[in-house]
Amino acid sequence: MVFKPAFGRDSVRFFRNPYKAYDRQREKSPVQRIENGLGMMPAWLITGYAEARAAFAHPGISKDIRRFQFIFHDAKVPNTIDESVANSMVGTDPPDHTRLRKLAVKAFTSGAIEHLHPRVEQVTNDLLDAMEPLGHADLIRAFAGPLPIMIICDLLGIPESGRHHLRQWSNASFSEGSHQMRDEATGGLNEYLADLIKARRAEPADDLISRLIAARDDTDKFSDSELLSLVHVLLLTGHETTTVLISNAVCALLLHPDQLDALRQEPSLLPNAIEELLRYESPAAIATTRFTSEPVTINGTTIPENQIVLISPGAANHDPARFADPARLDIRRDASGHLAFGHGIHHCLGTQLARMETEIAVTALLKRFPQLSLDTRPRKLEWRRSRPIRGLRSLPVRW
Repeated sequence: MVFKPAFGRDSVRFFRNPYKAYDRQREKSPVQRIENGLGMMPAWLITGYAEARAAFAHPGISKDIRRFQFIFHDAKVPNTIDESVANSMVGTDPPDHTRLRKLAVKAFTSGAIEHLHPRVEQVTNDLLDAMEPLGHADLIRAFAGPLPIMIICDLLGIPESGRHHLRQWSNASFSEGSHQMRDEATGGLNEYLADLIKARRAEPADDLISRLIAARDDTDKFSDSELLSLVHVLLLTGHETTTVLISNAVCALLLHPDQLDALRQEPSLLPNAIEELLRYESPAAIATTRFTSEPVTINGTTIPENQIVLISPGAANHDPARFADPARLDIRRDASGHLAFGHGIHHCLGTQLARMETEIAVTALLKRFPQLSLDTRPRKLEWRRSRPIRGLRSLPVRW
């Protein structure tokens, strides 16, 4: 049987709660071929926890976008994967991935992230100061969106003058619009970043781009195209995932007042609560695209060579074989091992920053607004009709 998930733009019911569909899929087979997996092309969808974890780490499942371009070309289907990631860690396999990640880690240090802690607190309080007199707001537009993009721009060294354009390009890159609109946004962003990298080469500053330019391993360093791809990916994923994480976390707490009350009474639960919220409503509905470089057998199912593979962290984190009663939010649950940030060599590099921003943001928000509540009925919340991202279009709140 071929599963037909409701990935289309009209599938409001699916995007409101995809987990029921994923549960049905997992019960039939946690590894199954689907018809409209990527750009209306067939793909293999993985919804089981053990199977997803195995696929993330399987050497026969590749992320080398350049190597598998022919799949889209032969099918005469536009490649929906952003080519700007092709020279980054996101779109490569070892040994290229190993080399690129080793260089990036030298610049993306724990110290550099921790150095941002006071700045995250300052931006958080400034945004809440602006919100407080209003009494109500779209939390994504007023808070969860601006905070991460300001921080990632600070980290990278993006000047204030360019940040408005970056928001526009980023929004278009993750939008539900046409391929042409996304291509134009990618082109504009890459042109801007290439000019900025050139300026930092001529005059280094105390920012991540300058540290990436300087990062070396013996005689090795980033090429211009590799550096551009990496900065592009860090910029987009560095704020998009955290925006969705913050807004999903707040929404889930507001929809579960018993859990919100428990957190208010015991604030020390927040770090554990964030892990459970990552599991419960994972920002990554579908992980970045992979391909089989050879026949791969997972839990008795063989995926042939040269197939598109889609791993769903969101579905895997709701697998009852791994997490008991997965549809229940429990901030005291041991959610360790969740796959919200992936697994294996491609595990997200920015997890420490995302967790730090979310902890600071949620702590300050709940402290500042003890009467925070939804400003709409739960069924009126609109979820983005996005295959890779599980997030809200808006989150109306009042206090």
